[in-house]
Amino acid sequence: MNVVRWGMIGCGSVAERKSGPAFYKAPGSALVAVMGRRLEAVTEYAARHGIARTYTDVDALINDPEVDAVYIATPPDSHHAYSLKVAAAGKHCCVEKPMALNAGQSREMQQAFADAGLHLFVSYYRRSLPRFQQVRQWLEQGRIGQVRHLSWTLTKAPSPKDLDGSANWRIDPAVAGGGYFADLASHGFDLFQYLLGDIVEVAGFTARQAGLYAAEDAVSASWRFASGALGMGCWNFVADRREDRVEIIGSQGRIGFSVFDEHPVELHADEDISLEIPHHEHIQWHHVLGMNAQIRGESRHPAIAAEALKTDWVMDQILKRH
Repeated sequence: MNVVRWGMIGCGSVAERKSGPAFYKAPGSALVAVMGRRLEAVTEYAARHGIARTYTDVDALINDPEVDAVYIATPPDSHHAYSLKVAAAGKHCCVEKPMALNAGQSREMQQAFADAGLHLFVSYYRRSLPRFQQVRQWLEQGRIGQVRHLSWTLTKAPSPKDLDGSANWRIDPAVAGGGYFADLASHGFDLFQYLLGDIVEVAGFTARQAGLYAAEDAVSASWRFASGALGMGCWNFVADRREDRVEIIGSQGRIGFSVFDEHPVELHADEDISLEIPHHEHIQWHHVLGMNAQIRGESRHPAIAAEALKTDWVMDQILKRH
């Protein structure tokens, strides 16, 4: 197929700028239908983005004969059921991250698509962002020698919504599989395994330090990569300020970057390099291009379900999920 025709389930904030426009602006891609539970919201989204067909019934979108692949842009608690419907309909799928509520659900999803001979992607789009491709290149070139250790600190202060108890699915464990840690740290763990290989052992601690919501608001963890390199992380969402800093320590140098913030990507080795590498306006642009290329059989895309399962396993160990 020259053009991959996508249908999208969900039209919330993630689909407004980060992902949705990439599906219809990227070469060889079209967003032909969108589904939302509220008719007014989905109609307005379709009008803003020039999408031809709207649905309020998920089965109707999935079984639309003009849809080749389905993007599930909903909270994690719906990913398992929706994706299995997509597999049963014989269509390719991209599901938002985290892949599901736990690795057990994700494994069932991955197996269903494998059995059907279909592609299941997960929106770990940082694997294809230019800034992290640069980090990967430095590592592959051996610029910092043997990797010894990775550390990540991610902190932020409570938001006004956190403080006043406003509804927020990201801090409802039943919907998100955890709190902000599940939502955000999953991106980092997926990226780190893309850069440094599989994590094979991990342990962590969680706490509700401020008690503002049901989910954990503080997490610390340590882990071991298959290569022998070690890692540690600190995530605190009731801290004094925002910080997002990763450092990879090698035998001959160091690499520094942020997972979410657009700080310079830095190399400190035989020379010091600091590169400003901005994101595309629609941050999932490269991810969409990669998925479409794999669907057309042109190349392999790294953000696939088999890889996302590894991150789900890590998250399960830290959060003690079953």
